[in-house]
Amino acid sequence: MKNSKQLTTAVRRQRLCQRREEKFLRGKDKKQPDGWKQLPIGGTILEGGTAKKYKTGDWRNIRPVWNQDKCINCLRCWVYCPDSAIILKDGKVAGIDLEHCKGCGICSEECPVKPEKAIKMVPEK
Repeated sequence: MKNSKQLTTAVRRQRLCQRREEKFLRGKDKKQPDGWKQLPIGGTILEGGTAKKYKTGDWRNIRPVWNQDKCINCLRCWVYCPDSAIILKDGKVAGIDLEHCKGCGICSEECPVKPEKAIKMVPEK
């Protein structure tokens, strides 16, 4: 019984925090939440598109090198890139955003061009 009461209290507190957060975001509640109990539950994403603010390209130890002459513009690299680091222009690959690429190599693995791929991973200098 005690555990279900604690769970009910936690759910109520979470719903209250969500309602207050929604009011605040819509501009209907101008005051900031006060006290730790009024803070929203962690892991809440308040706005989209925040990854562009953070340059994460310096994390990598290998980087992709794109060969325009070998590229067949199948766009597999663009589809599979988890960092949206493949730059498109007019529906074709135009380059790689090295400020956001973390060097995972998925683009190179997915490239269907053979024998030598259009995107090759090389050690970072």
